[in-house]
Amino acid sequence: MAIPMSLQGRLRLPAIAAPLFLASGPDLVVEVCRSGLVGTFPALNQRSTEGFAAWLDEIGERLAAFPQAAPYGVNLIVHKSNTRLAADLETVVKYRVPVVITSLGAVRDVVDSVHSYGGLVFHDIISRRHAEKAGEAGVDGLIGVSAGAGGHAGNLNPFALLHEIKSVFSGTIILSGSLSTGRDIAAARMMGADLAYLGTRFLATREAMIDPGYRQMLLDSQAADIVYTSKISGVNANFMRQSIIAAGLDPDHLPDHAKLDLSSEAKVWKTIWSAGQGVTAISDVMGANELCERLIAEYREAIKSLAKDPFAA
Repeated sequence: MAIPMSLQGRLRLPAIAAPLFLASGPDLVVEVCRSGLVGTFPALNQRSTEGFAAWLDEIGERLAAFPQAAPYGVNLIVHKSNTRLAADLETVVKYRVPVVITSLGAVRDVVDSVHSYGGLVFHDIISRRHAEKAGEAGVDGLIGVSAGAGGHAGNLNPFALLHEIKSVFSGTIILSGSLSTGRDIAAARMMGADLAYLGTRFLATREAMIDPGYRQMLLDSQAADIVYTSKISGVNANFMRQSIIAAGLDPDHLPDHAKLDLSSEAKVWKTIWSAGQGVTAISDVMGANELCERLIAEYREAIKSLAKDPFAA
């Protein structure tokens, strides 16, 4: 296992609440961190770098009341269409954000900037080739986004993806894709991941900044209702079928989409709702702290039950 020293002893559960585009904000981050998991949010969930800095101020001030809280993290989109990257990265360095999650591009200069103050960089990948490039950029960890994950996702089975990552990378490995319970987190660890990465499950919390209809659709949807397509935003991602229909589109005959453009991404995702195949395990909406406590209890029970396995002797 390769959990970074800066995280060791600060987590009650080996898990990260993924940065949810348009849905994660200070309330969700603070509740997750004070519960002992890494809470994160995308910098672009604020409309300006000034607003992003204001959120960092708020999160820092609120977490100061919980000295045992887990570290928080921020997601930066490293893509040529993200015109805010330089300014947001400068803000990350100024605030010494503990964990930075990079997506859609692994760049040495970004990694070096975060390393300059001792921060960690975890990078989203969906293939061996992406893992190799991120490793060359010097990232501390890789988030293997396997088939069935919410948001931008890959199409590899998690077993295959973990094997491919481990063949080329020796740092921290985080697994993403349909993880919804503490038992799922335990399974990810058994598969060889250091940390688990949960996104869709945290959408079904009271702190998530989403429409009530979005929450209800999460409760009503099953794995078969998730549509994997590049024709919504220009990059392969998973969306709920009913939200595509509600937007006046035919999920089975979607028009072609131009390449990814972050300037229009928010508009698309606000009306067409993303989720992973893990929706099939969601049957209730609760506070983030309550969810974290449930995950911790489920994880511990899973580990205990595994120790009783007759084949473990």
